[in-house]
Amino acid sequence: MYVPPAFREEDLSVIHQTMRDAPLAHLVTAGPAGVVATPLPMLLVAEEGEHGVLYGHVSRGNPHWRAEVAGDAMAIFMGPDAYVSPSWYPSKQRDGKVVPTWNYVAVHAYGPVEFFDDAARLLTVVSALTERHESGRDAPWAVSDAPQDYVAAQLRGIIGVRLPIARIEAKRKMSQNRNAEDRAGVAAGLAQSHRDGDRKAAALIPK
Repeated sequence: MYVPPAFREEDLSVIHQTMRDAPLAHLVTAGPAGVVATPLPMLLVAEEGEHGVLYGHVSRGNPHWRAEVAGDAMAIFMGPDAYVSPSWYPSKQRDGKVVPTWNYVAVHAYGPVEFFDDAARLLTVVSALTERHESGRDAPWAVSDAPQDYVAAQLRGIIGVRLPIARIEAKRKMSQNRNAEDRAGVAAGLAQSHRDGDRKAAALIPK
Protein backbone atom coordinates (compact mmCIF):
# COMPACT_ATOMS: atom_id res chain seq x y z
CA MET A 1 0.00 0.00 0.00
CA TYR A 2 1.31 3.42 -0.91
CA VAL A 3 1.51 5.46 2.31
CA PRO A 4 2.86 9.03 2.01
CA PRO A 5 4.37 10.32 5.29
CA ALA A 6 1.44 12.70 5.90
CA PHE A 7 -0.99 9.77 5.98
CA ARG A 8 1.10 7.18 7.85
CA GLU A 9 -0.36 5.82 11.08
CA GLU A 10 2.26 4.31 13.40
CA ASP A 11 0.50 4.13 16.78
CA LEU A 12 -0.09 0.39 17.27
CA SER A 13 -2.96 0.96 19.72
CA VAL A 14 -4.75 3.14 17.13
CA ILE A 15 -4.05 0.58 14.40
CA HIS A 16 -5.41 -2.25 16.55
CA GLN A 17 -8.57 -0.26 17.27
CA THR A 18 -9.15 0.23 13.55
CA MET A 19 -8.86 -3.54 13.12
CA ARG A 20 -11.29 -4.22 15.97
CA ASP A 21 -13.77 -1.70 14.59
CA ALA A 22 -13.82 -3.35 11.15
CA PRO A 23 -16.59 -5.98 11.22
CA LEU A 24 -15.29 -7.73 8.11
CA ALA A 25 -11.75 -8.23 6.85
CA HIS A 26 -10.38 -9.70 3.62
CA LEU A 27 -7.81 -12.50 3.75
CA VAL A 28 -5.57 -12.45 0.68
CA THR A 29 -2.97 -15.01 -0.37
CA ALA A 30 -0.96 -15.56 -3.53
CA GLY A 31 0.56 -18.69 -4.99
CA PRO A 32 1.16 -20.61 -8.21
CA ALA A 33 -2.56 -20.52 -9.01
CA GLY A 34 -2.75 -16.74 -8.57
CA VAL A 35 -4.28 -14.44 -5.98
CA VAL A 36 -7.13 -15.65 -3.74
CA ALA A 37 -9.23 -13.46 -1.43
CA THR A 38 -11.90 -14.35 1.13
CA PRO A 39 -14.04 -11.88 3.11
CA LEU A 40 -14.35 -13.01 6.73
CA PRO A 41 -14.61 -11.60 10.25
CA MET A 42 -11.27 -11.79 12.04
CA LEU A 43 -10.49 -11.60 15.74
CA LEU A 44 -7.39 -9.74 16.90
CA VAL A 45 -5.55 -11.08 19.94
CA ALA A 46 -3.22 -8.16 20.61
CA GLU A 47 -1.37 -9.86 23.47
CA GLU A 48 0.08 -12.58 21.22
CA GLY A 49 3.33 -11.76 19.44
CA GLU A 50 4.90 -8.39 18.68
CA HIS A 51 2.00 -7.02 16.62
CA GLY A 52 -0.81 -9.40 17.59
CA VAL A 53 -2.35 -12.50 16.03
CA LEU A 54 -5.48 -12.73 13.87
CA TYR A 55 -7.96 -15.61 14.06
CA GLY A 56 -10.92 -16.52 11.89
CA HIS A 57 -12.42 -19.38 9.92
CA VAL A 58 -13.53 -20.24 6.42
CA SER A 59 -15.91 -22.84 5.05
CA ARG A 60 -14.35 -26.27 4.50
CA GLY A 61 -15.84 -26.07 1.01
CA ASN A 62 -13.84 -22.90 0.28
CA PRO A 63 -10.79 -23.90 -1.82
CA HIS A 64 -8.81 -20.97 -0.40
CA TRP A 65 -7.45 -22.98 2.53
CA ARG A 66 -6.15 -25.69 0.20
CA ALA A 67 -4.35 -23.27 -2.13
CA GLU A 68 -0.57 -23.22 -2.00
CA VAL A 69 0.64 -19.97 -0.44
CA ALA A 70 3.83 -18.22 -1.54
CA GLY A 71 5.21 -15.88 1.13
CA ASP A 72 3.04 -14.04 3.61
CA ALA A 73 -0.72 -13.69 3.59
CA MET A 74 -2.38 -10.29 3.97
CA ALA A 75 -5.46 -9.29 5.95
CA ILE A 76 -7.14 -6.05 4.87
CA PHE A 77 -9.18 -3.96 7.30
CA MET A 78 -11.08 -0.86 6.17
CA GLY A 79 -12.17 1.97 8.42
CA PRO A 80 -14.41 4.94 7.53
CA ASP A 81 -14.18 6.23 3.97
CA ALA A 82 -15.76 9.08 2.04
CA TYR A 83 -15.74 10.86 -1.31
CA VAL A 84 -14.42 14.43 -0.99
CA SER A 85 -15.94 17.04 -3.30
CA PRO A 86 -13.72 19.94 -4.44
CA SER A 87 -16.70 22.22 -3.82
CA TRP A 88 -16.05 21.91 -0.07
CA TYR A 89 -12.65 23.59 -0.31
CA PRO A 90 -12.77 27.36 0.32
CA SER A 91 -9.54 27.54 -1.71
CA LYS A 92 -11.57 26.57 -4.78
CA GLN A 93 -13.06 30.05 -4.80
CA ARG A 94 -9.59 31.61 -5.06
CA ASP A 95 -7.86 29.69 -7.82
CA GLY A 96 -10.02 26.68 -8.78
CA LYS A 97 -6.97 24.40 -8.54
CA VAL A 98 -8.66 21.51 -6.76
CA VAL A 99 -9.77 18.01 -7.73
CA PRO A 100 -11.93 15.30 -6.09
CA THR A 101 -10.31 12.75 -3.80
CA TRP A 102 -11.24 9.98 -1.39
CA ASN A 103 -10.57 9.94 2.34
CA TYR A 104 -10.17 6.56 4.04
CA VAL A 105 -8.58 4.51 6.79
CA ALA A 106 -6.95 1.19 5.88
CA VAL A 107 -4.78 -1.40 7.60
CA HIS A 108 -2.85 -4.17 5.85
CA ALA A 109 -1.55 -6.87 8.20
CA TYR A 110 0.97 -9.39 6.83
CA GLY A 111 2.19 -12.71 8.17
CA PRO A 112 2.46 -16.47 7.61
CA VAL A 113 -1.02 -17.97 7.51
CA GLU A 114 -1.95 -21.27 9.16
CA PHE A 115 -5.11 -23.26 8.41
CA PHE A 116 -6.27 -25.82 11.00
CA ASP A 117 -9.22 -28.12 11.72
CA ASP A 118 -8.64 -29.12 15.34
CA ALA A 119 -12.10 -29.08 16.93
CA ALA A 120 -11.01 -27.63 20.27
CA ARG A 121 -9.13 -24.75 18.65
CA LEU A 122 -12.03 -24.10 16.29
CA LEU A 123 -14.49 -23.98 19.19
CA THR A 124 -12.30 -21.41 20.96
CA VAL A 125 -12.15 -19.20 17.84
CA VAL A 126 -15.87 -19.50 17.07
CA SER A 127 -16.82 -18.80 20.69
CA ALA A 128 -14.57 -15.73 20.87
CA LEU A 129 -15.87 -14.33 17.58
CA THR A 130 -19.46 -14.90 18.69
CA GLU A 131 -18.90 -13.22 22.04
CA ARG A 132 -17.32 -10.23 20.31
CA HIS A 133 -20.26 -9.64 17.99
CA GLU A 134 -23.02 -10.59 20.43
CA SER A 135 -21.74 -8.46 23.32
CA GLY A 136 -23.92 -5.47 24.06
CA ARG A 137 -27.11 -7.10 22.77
CA ASP A 138 -30.13 -7.31 25.05
CA ALA A 139 -30.18 -11.09 24.75
CA PRO A 140 -26.75 -12.19 23.49
CA TRP A 141 -26.55 -15.61 21.87
CA ALA A 142 -23.72 -17.95 22.88
CA VAL A 143 -22.34 -21.02 21.14
CA SER A 144 -23.29 -23.01 24.26
CA ASP A 145 -26.96 -22.18 23.55
CA ALA A 146 -26.92 -24.71 20.69
CA PRO A 147 -26.89 -28.51 21.25
CA GLN A 148 -23.35 -29.89 21.58
CA ASP A 149 -23.77 -32.45 18.80
CA TYR A 150 -25.05 -29.71 16.46
CA VAL A 151 -22.07 -27.48 17.27
CA ALA A 152 -19.68 -30.39 16.72
CA ALA A 153 -21.23 -31.02 13.28
CA GLN A 154 -20.93 -27.34 12.38
CA LEU A 155 -17.27 -27.28 13.42
CA ARG A 156 -16.56 -30.11 11.00
CA GLY A 157 -17.70 -27.82 8.22
CA ILE A 158 -15.14 -25.06 8.82
CA ILE A 159 -11.38 -24.54 8.76
CA GLY A 160 -9.62 -22.26 11.22
CA VAL A 161 -7.31 -19.43 10.23
CA ARG A 162 -4.37 -18.14 12.28
CA LEU A 163 -2.23 -15.24 11.06
CA PRO A 164 0.60 -14.02 13.33
CA ILE A 165 1.19 -10.41 12.28
CA ALA A 166 4.79 -9.89 11.18
CA ARG A 167 4.31 -6.49 9.56
CA ILE A 168 1.61 -3.80 9.47
CA GLU A 169 0.96 -0.94 7.06
CA ALA A 170 -1.62 1.58 8.22
CA LYS A 171 -2.94 4.62 6.41
CA ARG A 172 -5.22 7.39 7.68
CA LYS A 173 -5.92 9.70 4.74
CA MET A 174 -8.16 12.39 6.20
CA SER A 175 -7.26 15.63 4.37
CA GLN A 176 -4.08 16.18 6.44
CA ASN A 177 -2.42 17.57 3.28
CA ARG A 178 -4.94 20.45 3.08
CA ASN A 179 -4.84 23.68 5.06
CA ALA A 180 -7.01 24.17 8.15
CA GLU A 181 -9.65 26.10 6.17
CA ASP A 182 -10.06 23.36 3.59
CA ARG A 183 -10.09 20.64 6.27
CA ALA A 184 -12.89 22.45 8.04
CA GLY A 185 -14.82 22.68 4.77
CA VAL A 186 -14.47 18.96 4.14
CA ALA A 187 -15.50 18.09 7.69
CA ALA A 188 -18.58 20.30 7.42
CA GLY A 189 -19.55 18.83 4.06
CA LEU A 190 -19.21 15.23 5.22
CA ALA A 191 -21.00 15.92 8.51
CA GLN A 192 -24.13 16.91 6.56
CA SER A 193 -24.21 13.65 4.58
CA HIS A 194 -26.96 11.07 5.04
CA ARG A 195 -24.29 8.35 4.76
CA ASP A 196 -23.08 7.06 8.12
CA GLY A 197 -19.57 6.41 6.79
CA ASP A 198 -19.27 10.03 5.65
CA ARG A 199 -20.17 11.32 9.09
CA LYS A 200 -17.66 8.97 10.72
CA ALA A 201 -14.99 10.20 8.33
CA ALA A 202 -15.88 13.82 9.16
CA ALA A 203 -15.07 13.16 12.81
CA LEU A 204 -11.58 11.94 11.92
CA ILE A 205 -10.49 15.05 10.00
CA PRO A 206 -7.91 17.03 12.01
CA LYS A 207 -9.02 20.47 13.18
